[in-house]
Amino acid sequence: MEDLDDVRRVSGYVKWFDPVKGFGFVVADEGGPDILLHANVLRNFGQGSIADGSGIEISVQETARGVQAIEVLIVTPPSVGDAMPENDFDDTPVIDDEALPLEPARVKWFDKTKGFGFANIFGKDDDIFVHVEVLRRSGFSDLQPGEAICLKVVEGERGRMASSVTSWDSVLKS
Repeated sequence: MEDLDDVRRVSGYVKWFDPVKGFGFVVADEGGPDILLHANVLRNFGQGSIADGSGIEISVQETARGVQAIEVLIVTPPSVGDAMPENDFDDTPVIDDEALPLEPARVKWFDKTKGFGFANIFGKDDDIFVHVEVLRRSGFSDLQPGEAICLKVVEGERGRMASSVTSWDSVLKS
């Protein structure tokens, strides 16, 4: 078992994270070697994925294999200015949705290759469109079918769509 006295808090950003491989790496603001971020550590925070470039605060520990994250403390989505435009989402403005309620939802399906998917608000049958760029702005890189999330929903030109996504667990912790 690792010595918990060697745990320290680190701020940085996500270099990359691949939910299929089950890991990624964080670059510390203070420099040094890349920090391994395992999917299980991220899941303990309540997320199954995280967008590249997201700000992150983690507890880390030096192990025989290098520095590893042992707990995710805070995730900050990448800034909107860093967002890469996505074909039919190019002209969609960033929506100030602070006043909108968070609605509990479950992911119906999401295809990262297509760049979108759908979720359903609990107790309602209508589909809510979820675009990959909204995920990225919210700090996610992917969603899994059946995953519980919270959405802020707006009425778009083609129907109801998510303007932001929050992990279910992070809402329960606040």
